[in-house]
Amino acid sequence: MSALDPLTEEQREIRELVRTIAREKIAPRAAEIDKSAEFPWDVVETYRENDLFGIMYDEQYGGIGESSLMTLVTIEELSKVCATSGLIIAVQELGSLGIKLAASDEQKQRFLPRLASGEWLAAYALTEPGSGSDSAAMRTSARRDGDDYVLNGGKRFITNAGVAHVYVVFAKTDPEQGHGGISAFVVEADTAGFEVGRIEPKMGIKGSTTGEIFFNDARIPAANLLGSEGEGFKLAMRILDRSRPGIGAQGLGLAQGATDYALEYARSRETMGKPIAQHQLIAGMLADMETKCEAARGLLYKVGQMIDDEDTGPELTKLSAMAKLYCTDVAMEVTTDAVQVLGGYGYIQEYPVERMMRDAKITQIYEGTNQIQRLVIAREMLKENRAFLLTGVG
Repeated sequence: MSALDPLTEEQREIRELVRTIAREKIAPRAAEIDKSAEFPWDVVETYRENDLFGIMYDEQYGGIGESSLMTLVTIEELSKVCATSGLIIAVQELGSLGIKLAASDEQKQRFLPRLASGEWLAAYALTEPGSGSDSAAMRTSARRDGDDYVLNGGKRFITNAGVAHVYVVFAKTDPEQGHGGISAFVVEADTAGFEVGRIEPKMGIKGSTTGEIFFNDARIPAANLLGSEGEGFKLAMRILDRSRPGIGAQGLGLAQGATDYALEYARSRETMGKPIAQHQLIAGMLADMETKCEAARGLLYKVGQMIDDEDTGPELTKLSAMAKLYCTDVAMEVTTDAVQVLGGYGYIQEYPVERMMRDAKITQIYEGTNQIQRLVIAREMLKENRAFLLTGVG
């Protein structure tokens, strides 16, 4: 364990396994996944066979021991070669967190073992056509009726729409209340009255499904309510504090993958009698790309360790937003630079950096836009008392 690499020996072995899978199984499929825009069930099968889903779950549910840091490392390594494949792990975590954080023991036993094995995929359904950054404006409703809740409404931009087996859905049980009227439910995909709408064609992460889901008098057993009525918004925010770093890890993987590719290219491509890596302007770009990746990794791994150490106060909210913000801004900057390093070749689909650049863009938008991350960071800063630092400063 070093300052630059906080992983234990055992964690490094897992990382080595993930790297091997990424190199041998995922990388050869990446361009085809992007081109076909079809969900890669073969990748899911590879994860099942190698127990990669298990990294996110405790042993009592069939996992290999839950670790946020290792989940981030796994997403990062997979995203170096294919952002869609990295996202499959990130969304399994996002969709499971509500159950991990708020479910009863009975609910955990019902859902987590199937998620840990990868038999079931999960999704998180918060966003609606009229409420993205403003969750309190949601319109999906849940009305208690005997032993059930009746859900009506729709969600938009839901990752894993149509492929997930369970959805953690947020709906208003008290329409008069804002944030305080929101509750969370586990909805199984075969529920009557639940349907999947259109799957969106996208700029990037094309193999991942992003779509609409609808509830038309969908009856959900009251036993599928997570926590108590009215606790949904707080739960959603607790989930995002822990899931946003996963998108940071996707961004970091894209940035590092693009840096590695650009470096190899710059070693072999010659102009004016020498490799372009030896031209000062290109060398400077490569140095900046690498430095940004390393800085992003330090922030990201720190957040992973905080979650694993259960250090989950206001500091986590702030650092989680910082990791998501910085890693994904770096992803966009670095992938754009990688395209530039490759010149004309960077712009054509024969080379992977144009795909990485397209994939990077979404990381600045979903799971809280980077503008929202800046608001979160500033809000937490304003709560802190730093006046003591200025004592005696004239």
